[in-house]
Amino acid sequence: MVNTAVQKPAENSPEQALLRALGPRSIVLVGMMGAGKSSIGRRLATRLGVPFVDADTEIESAAGMTIPEIFAKHGEPYFRAGEARVIARILDHGPQVLATGGGAVMDPHTRALIRDKGVTVWLKADLDVLLKRTKRRTNERPLAEKIKELLPQREPFYAEADVVVQSRDEPHDTIVDEIVAALPKAAAHEEKHS
Repeated sequence: MVNTAVQKPAENSPEQALLRALGPRSIVLVGMMGAGKSSIGRRLATRLGVPFVDADTEIESAAGMTIPEIFAKHGEPYFRAGEARVIARILDHGPQVLATGGGAVMDPHTRALIRDKGVTVWLKADLDVLLKRTKRRTNERPLAEKIKELLPQREPFYAEADVVVQSRDEPHDTIVDEIVAALPKAAAHEEKHS
């Protein structure tokens, strides 16, 4: 677990209202690789004074190998089963901000866990933004050329998120402001239906 909380938000701040609405639940960021889940997630966690956790980093730590190595050695079904176990473990320790891998929502069990123990934010990015951001990366999954194939398969699952925020070429703090503004209502609504 990374970025241990040090400073809680001021009383009567929008951030404090969001934390009260969340209770023990986590803010779970979903979306494609390149949408900004890790970079925006870190800033959001700092703003709220809660830990930030990157599911892919935790999976690599638990497996003792990189995600591409897990895929190559064991295949996707093995990876998804391990991903579900790691996300379940992480979600037992909220509140926090959790950045999930792009395909995590494809697993029905993982989706159910996230729905039960979190409030989801889809960082929705246009294809051109995703391609521009992932072009700079190497050895990551999904490969940039696969984004066009994967995006239409995954978007219906991302669309189940409690909140949708457009990830675009704006300062990350602007996106964090939008998340903080949108989440309290969604978190309060979800708590009533839990």
